[in-house]
Amino acid sequence: MSTRLINIGFGNIVSAGRIIAIVSPESAPIKRVITEARERGILIDATYGRRTRAVIVADSGHIILSAVQPETVKHRLQAKGNSVEGEDLE
Repeated sequence: MSTRLINIGFGNIVSAGRIIAIVSPESAPIKRVITEARERGILIDATYGRRTRAVIVADSGHIILSAVQPETVKHRLQAKGNSVEGEDLE
């Protein structure tokens, strides 16, 4: 059994099987989730200082910030083939 890995930008990779949700960071409830995760120490910032465009919720409760659009992450999740899906931003 192989683990599918998804590129979430800048060489950061997440296990596809651990992703519960991919959401936009614009709403107040999601901003609250990010703040609470930061306080609890379960926030993973994979933006490299760029603007957060997608918030990924993992089954472990971790919140992952990505500089890649949610639609891009979705397309990479749906893609078939390689064990590491997607291209890096730069």
